[in-house]
Amino acid sequence: MQQGVPVIRALIIDDIESVRQHLRQILFQLGIVDVLEAKDGLSAGALFNQYKPELVFLDLQLPDINGQLLLKQFKLSQQQTKVFIISAYSTVDNLKQALEYGASAFVIKPISAHRISKLVQPLLV
Repeated sequence: MQQGVPVIRALIIDDIESVRQHLRQILFQLGIVDVLEAKDGLSAGALFNQYKPELVFLDLQLPDINGQLLLKQFKLSQQQTKVFIISAYSTVDNLKQALEYGASAFVIKPISAHRISKLVQPLLV
């Protein structure tokens, strides 16, 4: 481990494997190699509680739970965790509720590497 370079653990929660792979590649290019993945809320909650990631990318539409509920649970448990909502459903209500529950940002699908880089880069210094 290099001195001065923060080690960041990320958790990607999305039921679509190609979305998880795309995000993982973007994070790797940014130097974040400790990346966990979950395809549903149950496994996401277990990974979050076990590993306490600094960064979470959370889809709102999961097969077993609404992502907003997970966001609320995560922020109650670990306030310093940065949670970025990723969703194709960018309604005013979704955005408003996500920010109210403590999301750091709302990323509209399809996800661009530029957008993710702008969100994550400040955390890497």
